[in-house]
Amino acid sequence: MQITRFSLTLAGAVFASSAALAETFEYMVGDMTFEGYIARPDGDARGTVLIIHDWDGLNAHEIARADAMAAEGYVGVALDLFGRDAVLEEMSDYQRETGALYADRAEFRARIAGGVAAAGALDDVPAQMVLTGYCFGGAAALEAARAGMDLTGFVSFHGGLGTPEGQNYTATSAPVLVLHGSADPVSGMADLAALMDELQAAGVPHGAQIFGGARHSFTVEGSRDWDAEANAGAEAAVLGFLDARF
Repeated sequence: MQITRFSLTLAGAVFASSAALAETFEYMVGDMTFEGYIARPDGDARGTVLIIHDWDGLNAHEIARADAMAAEGYVGVALDLFGRDAVLEEMSDYQRETGALYADRAEFRARIAGGVAAAGALDDVPAQMVLTGYCFGGAAALEAARAGMDLTGFVSFHGGLGTPEGQNYTATSAPVLVLHGSADPVSGMADLAALMDELQAAGVPHGAQIFGGARHSFTVEGSRDWDAEANAGAEAAVLGFLDARF
């Protein structure tokens, strides 16, 4: 694919994209405006990979992931769950936005579903979609799975693994893949084991790859938890998952 570099403005910040066929797009969920990012491959797409951001919002990390998916022959779409006008400057802002959605699961699901629908309405976006997410986004991917959203698969990268009271995986109709570090202090191995038990009991095809010693946010380069080896392993695992789905 021929690569051209340019800058995109998203949520008030400017990020560099390496994808030749990329743009931002706006969509509505209820009365709120959201801004996402789409990177298309140079040629026919194998499928669509949706990406939900970490707790600090859609930024360079998710843009890079969408670009990487386009380079592999997929349409990569990074969704926004906080809204175009959300203030995201420090930890208290991230806690406010994520806390509000964790406290209102109906709204959480509405924003995920709205983003999925908006992505599907864009030009040249294959209907077969796998939903992936990082940290908060990993928890969102599992929320979508429990909601029974009609997707081709769900992938959590170092996400929150706990199941909220009153929820389960009985409505989940597509495979779930969990990519997690064994030293993650947010959701530990007991949480992972409980999730695997739940998926098994619900008859949901599932898998997990554990990266020994990796902590939370091991895929985020520049963070204190960055782990290049674990990140490479997770990238290989998700590509294998996608190859089996599309």
